[in-house]
Amino acid sequence: MASDISAQAAAPPSSENAFPSHRLTLRQRYPEKTPLVLVACGSFSPITYLHLRMFEMASDYARFNTEFEIMGGYLSPVGDAYKKAGLAAATHRLRMCELAVESSEFIMVDHWEAKNSSYIPTALVLDHFNHEINEVLGGAEKPDGTRVPIRIVLLAGADLVQTMSTPGVWSIDDLDHILKVYGAFIVERQGTDIDDALSSLEAYRNNIYVIKQIIQNDVSSTKIRLFLRRELSIRYLVPSAVVEYIEANDLYKAEGVPQIEDKGKGKAVG
Repeated sequence: MASDISAQAAAPPSSENAFPSHRLTLRQRYPEKTPLVLVACGSFSPITYLHLRMFEMASDYARFNTEFEIMGGYLSPVGDAYKKAGLAAATHRLRMCELAVESSEFIMVDHWEAKNSSYIPTALVLDHFNHEINEVLGGAEKPDGTRVPIRIVLLAGADLVQTMSTPGVWSIDDLDHILKVYGAFIVERQGTDIDDALSSLEAYRNNIYVIKQIIQNDVSSTKIRLFLRRELSIRYLVPSAVVEYIEANDLYKAEGVPQIEDKGKGKAVG
């Protein structure tokens, strides 16, 4: 983890419905920078090492290439209202995410989206984090005691941006809200033409930060589920605790499960 992030030695929230802030840094070390929190949305079915690496890559990128100071990171798994065939129940996905981040200094798992009984567009998920962090917790405190709002940013892979640039996939209002109000840190993914995807999002270019993958990693949840259905090993592709949880709960064994598409959560269906 980057050295400019100081994790708080606090216990996780006592209630699964409480907003987690035990690894959220609320006091800035670098007052000249803009405090920032990364939020990754998706099914995480199951969570992989690439999902976790995205946070580390984003942290390094922010530290060396921007004027942001990372204060924390969140996984926000989708709920069962957004469930498709073969997608493990929200309770399983939440638990796997929690197991995966146990050793992290700054990544937390928020239950709000997963526990909601209705579909929630990504724009509203980011609004939720903005409310909890800036209105409820009061944002970040500078060394001189003054407080400033923490910037909330969507963290995603390049394939998500590709769907954003595809007409009709996302609600125009939601897309405008996400990229104009919050912005996005986008991690390059093999097989995705990021320049082509960004060409139709030029109006938001100043709010989109592209992070190159120096070490290529194309592991995906879809491939992990395929491995499991074929009874192939997934060790060293996902955290060991997640492997053990999947085996203990006999997850992802169904045959004929179609590929799950969790992108385009801003489309006008919710």
